[in-house]
Amino acid sequence: MSSSTPAFVEIADRVFVLRYPVFDVNVTLVVGDEAAVLVDTLSTGAQAAELLAAARRVTRAPWAIVNTHHHFDHAFGNATLARQEPAGDSFPTFGDPGADAAAHTRIWAHEETARLLGHEETARRTAWEAVRAGSHPELADEVARVAVLPPNEIVLTEAALDLGGRVVVLSHFGRGHTAGDLVAHVPDADVVIAGDLVEESGPPDFGDAYPLEWPGTVAALLRLTTPETVVVPGHGAPVGQGFVTGQHEELTELEWLIRNGHAERARVDDLARRAPFGAAAHVAVKRAYTLLDGE
Repeated sequence: MSSSTPAFVEIADRVFVLRYPVFDVNVTLVVGDEAAVLVDTLSTGAQAAELLAAARRVTRAPWAIVNTHHHFDHAFGNATLARQEPAGDSFPTFGDPGADAAAHTRIWAHEETARLLGHEETARRTAWEAVRAGSHPELADEVARVAVLPPNEIVLTEAALDLGGRVVVLSHFGRGHTAGDLVAHVPDADVVIAGDLVEESGPPDFGDAYPLEWPGTVAALLRLTTPETVVVPGHGAPVGQGFVTGQHEELTELEWLIRNGHAERARVDDLARRAPFGAAAHVAVKRAYTLLDGE
């Protein structure tokens, strides 16, 4: 394995994180005595194939997949990871390998995430536009060719996945980064996988967000934590309770700045200049104003 090949790093007992350099996105692998869970699946077939090989270097157990939300960098590798078997590898099989395994792999997500990924053409077009406008436009055509595999197991508020000897709890605490954010909690390891509800390597992304609800959702997430808890953000290095508390305070400051500004008919540009999160605040204020106006 070359030094440039992404690899999982154990951050707690049998909880591994792969920090993929493109978009600096995290994938978390939780291993139990009988099964495993992969949380998020990257952007393209090629990235997902790397991820699949890296995961198989950690465990040969069958896995379920969790999508923390519908964005392409967290869910477009579903089809590849659902196959579960790296091409050309030989190892003891379980269930039905290859294409048959994909049909039997459980992919968990909130109902809104499943709905959005179920509209495959729209999901691909939206992803293509986002990639073309972003930091890696060269990936746009590859993203547009992905076979989008939507979730087949729906979480409304909570679900518990038994991996044998340990449980992973999936919770939807409300809207924030998207309408369908899902949090994965590994209680015995004291790890919370937050998806893009928490961002470490950059400001929150408000493009599909609910800025006035995001603080309440993160407050609920914080109730899972202690000062010793490891929180895996959607992007960037794992953090602790203190970092999440700080981001929650900034989100709350933004919420009330928007509410007061909207009531006073303040201009979006003027309000954004006073808000936390820099340039990202302009998107947040504009989107929140639209939501408050009922559009």
